[in-house]
Amino acid sequence: MLNYTARSRSVLRGVAAASIAAVAVFGLAACQDPGAKSGGSSGPVGVALIVKTTTNPFFVSMEDSAKAAAAKDGVKLTLAAGKKDGDAATQIQAIEDSISRGDKGILITPTDSTVNSAIAKARKAGLYVIALDTPPDPANTVDITFATNNFDAGVAIGKWTAAQLGGKAAVIGLVDLFSNQVASVDYNRDQGFLTGMGIDTKDKTKNGDEDKTGSYTGGKGGTYTIAGNQASNGDEADGRTAMETLLSKNPNINVVYSINEPAGYGAYQALKAAGKEKDAIIVSIDGGCTGVGEVKSGIFGATSQQYPSKMASLGMEAIVKLTKSGTKPSVSSGLDFFNTGSQLVTDKPVNGLSSISTADAAKICWGK
Repeated sequence: MLNYTARSRSVLRGVAAASIAAVAVFGLAACQDPGAKSGGSSGPVGVALIVKTTTNPFFVSMEDSAKAAAAKDGVKLTLAAGKKDGDAATQIQAIEDSISRGDKGILITPTDSTVNSAIAKARKAGLYVIALDTPPDPANTVDITFATNNFDAGVAIGKWTAAQLGGKAAVIGLVDLFSNQVASVDYNRDQGFLTGMGIDTKDKTKNGDEDKTGSYTGGKGGTYTIAGNQASNGDEADGRTAMETLLSKNPNINVVYSINEPAGYGAYQALKAAGKEKDAIIVSIDGGCTGVGEVKSGIFGATSQQYPSKMASLGMEAIVKLTKSGTKPSVSSGLDFFNTGSQLVTDKPVNGLSSISTADAAKICWGK
């Protein structure tokens, strides 16, 4: 089981340091002339996987899946990762390196739009670029995206939360991703959650512009107050700081939305330190093995489970298929990306809202 809590932080940091510069060569690639150019017809297919950071086990899971796919198909896989979420410079350098190697394709979880120009350069050089987890803005920045429908994942936890309130007033703290960068995964999840609650979000590509007080229509309906939006960088420690700040603004918060489970667990720690952990409903998005366990234990009320392993394996498969047969993947019907799916995970199901139990979610966490 992968664990993102403080008890395993040192292990994850070790993984991150090793992953940033690692080059993994698998299967048939290990038997090839090391001087052969990865993109050439005489050499193995070269693919770069560039993730946001490996301090988050979500991306470690993605790397593990890509390694397995590379071993199966004889792909020369190069791994790269940002030093932290939001590290665009490292991602841009990794793209430049991939172009120089003559790779056939790049799989990337783009940190934000600042990497777009580097992606455009890679595509112009003939590389097939696939985004994973985070659809870029605009979507046609890459050839295709394999990702969770983050807005729908947010809607599910929003609807669940509204149902749990039973008409009570909601005092909401939003633990988002960034404060100084714009990423589609950030606003889609936040705005999806509020939409699920039945709160008018105005501009769905912008966090924080909704009315700070009003009425929500989800569940039995009721009044709401938004205590504020605070950035967490998707990190446990920063999530705790974000929650402490929110509590200083309004100590009566009884609903906490979190961008992901590390940030959500950090928020829980802040609530616990303040003696308020039993007063608030915490919901999140990820569905990792640890997060599912935290739903089971009651730390989180619900989470939306996504499947990073599936994103990575489908991305690897798409590049290999393109190289061998020229066949390109296609997007899901009605979307501008391929939806790898999500499921609401809770042990408190709501009538009319599809969900799975923690027991079932633990069997498939992150697509294991």
